[in-house]
Amino acid sequence: MRYESTAEPVLMLKCHCRDCQRITGGPYVPVVVFPYPAFRLTQGEVRRHSTATEGGGHNVRGFCPECGSRLTGAENAERGIIGVVASSLDDPAIFQPKFEIYVEDAQPWDFMDSSTRKFSGHFSKKPEADTP
Repeated sequence: MRYESTAEPVLMLKCHCRDCQRITGGPYVPVVVFPYPAFRLTQGEVRRHSTATEGGGHNVRGFCPECGSRLTGAENAERGIIGVVASSLDDPAIFQPKFEIYVEDAQPWDFMDSSTRKFSGHFSKKPEADTP
């Protein structure tokens, strides 16, 4: 499976929500958000799965139909964004998150970066008081 974006990332973040923890088996999902119109698959196709979100909508995620690896999340053409799991990048070292969301769900053994801005829920919620 291969993809490309003709635009730079909109933002990079870590999502600590319980849904992301369950899907990955880890403490968070590292996400690179691209403009939806700039993103396209160049090889292969994804299988999509949708789960309910806290806000009453659905989170659409794309998985490799061959190996089951997660590739995308927060796919939303109407909002104009698509999230890509940072580990799928050709160079994952470019992942430099500035935000962490759903930190209220973070596991006690997950050490968060003190330099990132933290939100108790999604961006639409008030940031945590102790963020830089």
